[in-house]
Amino acid sequence: MAQRTVLVVLFDGVQSLDVTGPVEVFAGAEQHTPGTYRLCTASLDGTPVRATSGLTLVPDGALAGAPEPHTLLVPGGRGSRRPDPRLTDWLRRHGPRAERLVSVCTGAALLAGAGLLDGRRATTHWAHTERLARDHPAVEVDPDPIYVRDGHVSTSAGVTSGIDLALALVEEDLGRDAALTVARHLVVFLRRPGNQAQFSAQLAAQTARREPLREVQQFITEHPGADLTVGALAARAALSPRHFARAFHAETGTTPGRYVDRVRLEHARRLLEDTGDGVEEISRASGYGTSEAMRRAFVRTLGSSPAEYRRRFRPAPSTART
Repeated sequence: MAQRTVLVVLFDGVQSLDVTGPVEVFAGAEQHTPGTYRLCTASLDGTPVRATSGLTLVPDGALAGAPEPHTLLVPGGRGSRRPDPRLTDWLRRHGPRAERLVSVCTGAALLAGAGLLDGRRATTHWAHTERLARDHPAVEVDPDPIYVRDGHVSTSAGVTSGIDLALALVEEDLGRDAALTVARHLVVFLRRPGNQAQFSAQLAAQTARREPLREVQQFITEHPGADLTVGALAARAALSPRHFARAFHAETGTTPGRYVDRVRLEHARRLLEDTGDGVEEISRASGYGTSEAMRRAFVRTLGSSPAEYRRRFRPAPSTART
């Protein structure tokens, strides 16, 4: 198996975890299967850079002398907002040569600025998706998933999602067992699928200002298997169904139905990940009623059936001794 060079670009104002998260994943994979990855870091002039947290990162050398990468990884951070034109030019010239082009967080803005995301689907940190779409209309920005893969170009959302993407790349290169071994070593208990939302339902929606609506949100979260139709929820809030639906959307930014769908999916996912309960039992507990209804929801949102989701994302029991 040929060794893959992973080159990580450094610059002042980089988000340190955008760098260290994926680096630790690839380093762990190299320990698992020696000779598979060569890790290199480089800044424009080969000088140390200061991360947004105040940490100083010392690169292996300058970009001009960096080895030709198999995987070119571009992190984000405040320094990506007004990049050095020399960095943009380097990415424009060298990015197309990489077999695999990867960004973490607002590193997507650096790739877009170099024209490397034109005509592609991409994502970035939730707080910067609108700006990315506005500044680069040739890019199809998807604000929801934690990472997006479009051909040889992969972009991830904020910070820790770079670990999820790196694990997916390791699985592609070395197989599922290697990726799970690295995940367990890093105490990452499961590898989230790329199309998992950046936010949980509770975080994605705003918290309602009015007490009855906040209580309804809490009830939905605590009782996903209950009758959560608009009529039943409206009665709980002591409002007419029409008034309730309009007020809920106005205060949370989403419809009651979509909020319920997200809560139920998250509840089912957690049960699949954390318990040995059967799919039929989980579907009832999560409010789907039937396993077929839950299967359709999983395929529509996550691109896999509940059984496949459990197989891939529930950690295998560890045999390591402590």
